[in-house]
Amino acid sequence: MATLLEMREITKEFPGVKALDRVNLKVEEGEIHALVGENGAGKSTLMKVLSGVYPHGSYTGDILYDGEVQQFRGIRDSESRGIIIIHQELALIPLLSVAENIFLGNERASGGIINWHETERRAKELLERVGLNESPNAIVADLGLGKQQMVEIAKALSKDVRLLILDEPTSSLNEQDSAKLLALLKEFRNQGVTSILISHKLNEIRQVADTVTVIRDGSAVARLDCHEGISEGDIISGMVGRPLDDRYPQRTPNIRPEIAMEVENWTVHHPVQSDRAVVKDVSFHVKRGEVLGIAGLMGAGRTELAMSLFGRSYGRDISGTARINGEVADLSTVRSAINAGLAYATEDRKTYGLVLDDTIRRNVPLAKLDAVADGVVVNSTREAEVATRYRERLAIKSSSIEQETGNLSGGNQQKVVLSKWLFADPEVLILDEPCRGIDVGAKFEIYTVIRDLAASGKAIVVISSEMPELLGITDRLYVMNEGRFVAEMATAEASQEKIMECIIKSGEPAQ
Repeated sequence: MATLLEMREITKEFPGVKALDRVNLKVEEGEIHALVGENGAGKSTLMKVLSGVYPHGSYTGDILYDGEVQQFRGIRDSESRGIIIIHQELALIPLLSVAENIFLGNERASGGIINWHETERRAKELLERVGLNESPNAIVADLGLGKQQMVEIAKALSKDVRLLILDEPTSSLNEQDSAKLLALLKEFRNQGVTSILISHKLNEIRQVADTVTVIRDGSAVARLDCHEGISEGDIISGMVGRPLDDRYPQRTPNIRPEIAMEVENWTVHHPVQSDRAVVKDVSFHVKRGEVLGIAGLMGAGRTELAMSLFGRSYGRDISGTARINGEVADLSTVRSAINAGLAYATEDRKTYGLVLDDTIRRNVPLAKLDAVADGVVVNSTREAEVATRYRERLAIKSSSIEQETGNLSGGNQQKVVLSKWLFADPEVLILDEPCRGIDVGAKFEIYTVIRDLAASGKAIVVISSEMPELLGITDRLYVMNEGRFVAEMATAEASQEKIMECIIKSGEPAQ
């Protein structure tokens, strides 16, 4: 097998930090090559060097592609050679059509006039190639995340891709959409397209990858051949520098008899389609010291339930009763929900959880500013003391509390989100996809925080699309489907198969 790409001794520095330290990477033509490592290890930085986001001259070392040294000065240079990168945050324009997005910047035109017939015809061919049965004229905003990911890949194919780089392509997808994407990568491999896959989902890597390169602290520390029977443990050891014998911290539940939060007959309607209920007559409770899980497929209504409880952040015509510590709780606004003892860590930390262009110091106290203020003026000394305390408590890796949160790795951003809510000292903490897009080492640290919070008597509700995660950290589970809770079970009695059986049976029409 011929070598398509070789990166030699790549070193990239930012002010005060060496992000890449003499990294070597070799990718063979026609293979799926996985790139793994903890958040902040340097994976995305290396791919940005390759694709020209960080241009030639801003790093040291050589990029050899097809045996020739390359000097990419921008993304157009790398794309002209068939190197296409799809970032974790999709680069689609929501209000444009599928066809317009596929050929954005690469229009089918002559004489400055777009040939719309050719654009739609070619877009339809590309959509068929990625297995997407959508009209080229469909608006991207109307598509689910899985379909949007396929549009991004169709866009890459329109540029005659030879080397496709995917950065966490399944982090926001459900299991069904993830399986479709992985099958597509295998199909591309059969067609001779080479792929580099960055992912924290080790089970997916073992399914599709031919070779794995492990990056730790800016250095390539291992190259593993998947055809030689490597285990997830082998990959984890390379990533964290030690064996991680147990994915989940040991825990002895100490569930108190007192109910921390009880919700009765909670119903929520869609904010635009007012006749459509997205949460339907849901009732549940969580006790002090308990970690409660909510399982379900994407679109089941889990996030909508959480957001509607948290200050009616989602939906309209909301009805039902919520009690916290036995008292009817005022959840009519976000501020009143916080005052009632409820906190909600969103699944979208970048958009709703953090002020990305502000510092750790400014982000941590946000949910309880009155505790660091003199009247209406924030006391910067107390603000810094709080941020420093939580930075140390949650082991947030940063240059200082003055580092912008947007420059932190995903795992450390999530720790800042948790710090914000821990400082608010809630009775009940809802965590929506708390470990999405972060590595196994950071996941373990966040699981440990959840365990310790439960041990202190807090009530924790975890929403997750990763069933092994729910089975590993919770005490009790509710299963949600089509806006309803369709099953309740002790986690000790649960399994992935049992959860899926409950979902499938609840969706079958009555006989």
